[in-house]
Amino acid sequence: MTQPPSQQPPQGGSGVPQDPQGTPQPPQQPPTPPAAPPQMPPTPPQTPPPTQPGYGYPQAPGAQPGYGYPQAPGQPQAAPGPYAQQPGPYGAPSGPYAQQPGPYGQQPGPYGQQPGPYGQQPPGGYGYPQQQYPGAPTAPGGSGGGPFKGKPAVVIGAALAALLVVGGGIFLATSGGDDPKKPVAKTSSGAPEPTGSPTVDQGDGKGDGREAEDDLNAGRKAGEAKVLWLTTNDVDLPRNGADVYGPWIVGDTLVKGMYRSVSGYSVADGKKKWNLALPADMCAAPATATADGKIVIGVKNGTTDKADCADLQMIDLNTGKAGWKKSITKNGTWDLLSDIGLAISGDTVTVGRTSNSNAYRVSDGKELFGKPSGNCQPFAFAGGPKLIAASSCRTDDVNNPQHQVQEVDPTTGKPKWTYKPKRGWEVDKVYSVSPLVVSLTQPEEKKWSILALKENGTLRSQLVGDKEDKFSVDCGHDFAIFGQKLEGCTGLAADANTFYMMTEDDTSGTGRTNKVIAFDLNTGKPKWKAAAPAERTMKPLRMEGGNVLVYLEPSYDKGGAIATIAPTGGAPKVVLQHPDSTTQIENFFSSTIAYAGGRSFIVSERVSASNDEEEKEQTTMMAFGK
Repeated sequence: MTQPPSQQPPQGGSGVPQDPQGTPQPPQQPPTPPAAPPQMPPTPPQTPPPTQPGYGYPQAPGAQPGYGYPQAPGQPQAAPGPYAQQPGPYGAPSGPYAQQPGPYGQQPGPYGQQPGPYGQQPPGGYGYPQQQYPGAPTAPGGSGGGPFKGKPAVVIGAALAALLVVGGGIFLATSGGDDPKKPVAKTSSGAPEPTGSPTVDQGDGKGDGREAEDDLNAGRKAGEAKVLWLTTNDVDLPRNGADVYGPWIVGDTLVKGMYRSVSGYSVADGKKKWNLALPADMCAAPATATADGKIVIGVKNGTTDKADCADLQMIDLNTGKAGWKKSITKNGTWDLLSDIGLAISGDTVTVGRTSNSNAYRVSDGKELFGKPSGNCQPFAFAGGPKLIAASSCRTDDVNNPQHQVQEVDPTTGKPKWTYKPKRGWEVDKVYSVSPLVVSLTQPEEKKWSILALKENGTLRSQLVGDKEDKFSVDCGHDFAIFGQKLEGCTGLAADANTFYMMTEDDTSGTGRTNKVIAFDLNTGKPKWKAAAPAERTMKPLRMEGGNVLVYLEPSYDKGGAIATIAPTGGAPKVVLQHPDSTTQIENFFSSTIAYAGGRSFIVSERVSASNDEEEKEQTTMMAFGK
C-alpha cells in the first residue's frame, strides 16, 4: 500500500502515519475523484442557528473559537470543519422518516410496511429522493450504509460522492398485491395522556399478542419456525409518529419505549406485562441496560415544542417500576439539552451533549462526576464493559478540529488513556467497546476511517479492505442536530481479534445480495469474505458461541432467517428459518432484529401512518420460534 510522502506506517503495517509527537494518526491521503452527485431539488427553507459565539455552537463570522459540536458526516458546510454553520437539518424531514414504503407495493395496514411520518407522498415527496426498499440507494451513486445512514436527505444528497477509508483501502459510497385486513391484535386501550409522575399499569394479562395457532401459521412448511405472536400499535401518536427505543430483553420480558410510555411484553406470547406512562415524550435511551435490568431514559421537561430532553428517569425493566427521577441542570447558555446521549457502563449512566457531560449512579441517582476541567470536553459516550468518551478540544482554528478518544473510569470520570487522531478528524461512532473499534470521519473531504485501538489506547490497526468492496453500517435514527450518540449502530460484530462488517447490497444481478467480511484486528486486513445466499442479503447481529450471528433478510418470496457464520468463514448456517408465507408481513419498513432464547424478534424502529385508523393497524413487533 502506498504511503503519503515522508510518512511511514507504524509497527504492524496498518498504514496510519505518525504525528510529530509520535501518536498514530489517520493519513491525509487525497480521495479518488468522486463521481458528480445527482442534482438535488432546492433545499427547503431553513432556520439558521444563532450566531453568537460560545462553546459547542456554530460560530458567527469573525467570532472567537469555541468548542464545536460534532457535525453530521458529509453535511453541507458554509465553511469546512465541524464548527461552521450548517444548512440542512433545520426543518428538513430526516433520513428514513421522509422515505416512502418499501418495494412490494404494500399499503398501510396490519401486514404492510410502514410509511414515513409525513404520510404517503408521491415519488420524490417533499423534494427528496424516494427509497425503494430498505438499504436501496436514494439516488444514483447513493447508499444505505456508512456513517451517513440515517442523516437528513439533504445531507445524503450532498454526500453522494464516493468516500475512501484513509490509507488507500476501503472505498465507500454514501447512499444507503396485498390484501389489507382488520387489525390482527386489537388494543385493549389507547395510551393515556399522562401528566405528572410516571405511573405503572401492570396490565390485565390480555395485552395485544397474537396467538401462534392462527392463520399466520397456516402456510408453514416443515422445518420453518412458527409465528409466535404479532402486535399492532395501541398508542395514539402525534401527527408525525414517534421513534421506538429499544428493545431490551431482560429475562422473559421484552421492553420497548415510544412517545410517552415504556412497555414490557412476554417473550413467549407477546402479551403486555406492564406499562409505565411518562409525563412527556421519551427522548433518549442507552443501547444497553445494567446487568440487573435497570435503565435510565431521557424524558422531555414539558409537552411544548420548546421542551428540552432534560429529565432522567430510572426504570426497572423487570417490573416496570419507576425509580429515581432528576432534571439535568443547565450549565451556561450553550449547554444545549435538545439532544442528549445516554450510555450505561456498570452502575454508571453518562449524559453527553454538546459542551457538557454528567454521570450518575444508576442504582440511586447520585451524581458521580460532571464537566471536567481543561481544554478538552467530552460530548458523547459509549458504554458496556468499558466507558469510552469522545471529546472536542479548543483550538485556534474552528475549521480544523481536534478530537480525542478516552477510556474513562465509570466511577470518577478520570481518563485511563487518551488517543488523539490527527487534526481535522472527528470521532463519529464507537462500533465496538471491547475490542475497541472507532469510526472517524473527515467531513470536509468526505473521508471515513475505522481504527482499532489496544487496551492501553495505542493504535492496533486501521481497517483496509479491498477497493471493490463498499461497506455499510446501520446507525438507525441516531441523528442529532445539537449532539451526538456514539453507540447503537448495527450490522456489526466483533470478538477479541476479529471485526465483522457487511457490504452494501450488490444489485448487479437478478436480486440483491451482499457479503460479510471479517477483518483481522491485529493487521487491519480482511481474513475472509462470506457471501449471502443467492438473491439474499444478511446483516451481522452479534457473536453467538464463537460464531457470527446474522439475520438473513427476507426477499419477496423467502422468509427471513437467523443464521451463524463460523469464525473461519463459509456459508451461513440457518438456525431459525422464518416462514415463507409471512415474508411480506416480516418485511417491516424499518426494524431492529433481536435473538434470544431460541426466539427471534422484529421490532419496528418507528410507528407512523397517514391517519389514526391506519396508525392503529401498524405492525409493531413480530416473534418467531420453534
